[in-house]
Amino acid sequence: MSLSERIVRGVKATFAANVINVAANAALIVILARFLLTPDQYGLMYFALSVFGTVAILGTLGIPSSAARYVTEFEETAPGQVPHVIRAGLWYLLALSLVIGTAITVGSPWLAELLGEPALAPLLALGLVYILGEASRNYLVNIFQGLNRVTWSAAINSVQAVARVVFAVGLVLLGFGVVGAIAGFVIAFAVASVLGAVVLYVRFYRHYESVDRQPDLVRRLLEYSVPLTVTRGAGVLDKRVDIILVGVLLNPAAVGYYTIAKQISDVCNTPANALGFTISPAVGEQKAGNHADRAARLYEQALEYVLLLYVPAVVGIVLVAEPLVEYVFGPDYLGAVVVLQLLSLYVLAAAVVKITSDGLDYLGRARDRAVAKAIAAVANFVLNLLLIPIFGIEGAALATLLTFSTYTVACVYIITTELPLEFVDVGRSLAGVTAVSLAMGVGVFTLLPYVDGLVSLFAVIAVGMAIWLIGVAGGGLLDVRQAVSYIS
Repeated sequence: MSLSERIVRGVKATFAANVINVAANAALIVILARFLLTPDQYGLMYFALSVFGTVAILGTLGIPSSAARYVTEFEETAPGQVPHVIRAGLWYLLALSLVIGTAITVGSPWLAELLGEPALAPLLALGLVYILGEASRNYLVNIFQGLNRVTWSAAINSVQAVARVVFAVGLVLLGFGVVGAIAGFVIAFAVASVLGAVVLYVRFYRHYESVDRQPDLVRRLLEYSVPLTVTRGAGVLDKRVDIILVGVLLNPAAVGYYTIAKQISDVCNTPANALGFTISPAVGEQKAGNHADRAARLYEQALEYVLLLYVPAVVGIVLVAEPLVEYVFGPDYLGAVVVLQLLSLYVLAAAVVKITSDGLDYLGRARDRAVAKAIAAVANFVLNLLLIPIFGIEGAALATLLTFSTYTVACVYIITTELPLEFVDVGRSLAGVTAVSLAMGVGVFTLLPYVDGLVSLFAVIAVGMAIWLIGVAGGGLLDVRQAVSYIS
């Protein structure tokens, strides 16, 4: 299979999985937030999940990404070493997860008191099984990515997403409340991990020839995990610390409003997730094979696609934020509107990072990205502490936007030092899509007074998308047939 065919197949599979994940997440969010849980309960649940997500970095460090990197390298140069990488990475991962997960479960009452929310204690008691499950799923997804078999990564994520809805909603309906919802997440991790482990062993692991392990393999694996740990830790801190601080400095209801806004922004990044997850190992593979020009063209084209999609997304989110929150989640969550509008620019920055940051790891620039991410994470923490008491959840959104945008610029700069990039076509696309987005915004703004429910809201969004499509296709910014072929 050629490089282009493999990328197209990977993008299709990952995009399909992300669509399933988005649909499942949307169903879960709406069912829990609108029908089953109060804003306080919903906020409490995501307060606990943010704590898990923050401490989970200690349960995995950078081992999944480091193992994926060496799997990619050895698949080309020394296939017999691949099983050693997979096995060593798995044992270290499980050991770390057991230690950290046990500490969270045992210390749950103390941690809940420290965070100023005693109601967190029974949720944090699930820390051991949550961290083990998430670590296992994350490791398998990364290993399949390193093997350039992202279709299986997509399958694992799809199974986990669907199972999460089934078990989380089911346990809440059975009367287990917020604890049942988090237990549903744990069961979904277990189901997806079992599937991934079976496929990895049957389809790949057992077919490698047995050879002696290179004497420095484990050392290299762990050494490369250090900058990845810093990067991932900073990333987790950057994504979770604002939610935790909102919970500590404000209240669970504020966490609920803020979480809704961030979840909508995350949903918007589905296409960029698929593209970035697929091209990252391909970019590293081409550079390793002395095809830097080809790697550069791959990245440039991906960046053009991201700008064509996400510049109009910024305009659209700002305009429809209020009716979207009101008619999808209910008037109880209107406190999320301004946050969502502020995070619209974060959506664009996150999309650029999705196609850039993982590629830096595969290009061997993990250390530089780690430094940039760590600085951004610390700045985000400080700004949250300063702005939340003054502006509330809007201050948290502003802090996230400022620091993440700076990190995005840093990532793009780093990749320009690694690849011979030319931004002429990218700049032309940016200018064109900005003009199209303004025209789309005028059309949507004119129709907003007629929105009085979900049907009319989605009709207005559809009109906006039609204006965008006509503009980018008519202006020669997008080859519609080629774009359709990537996802069909």
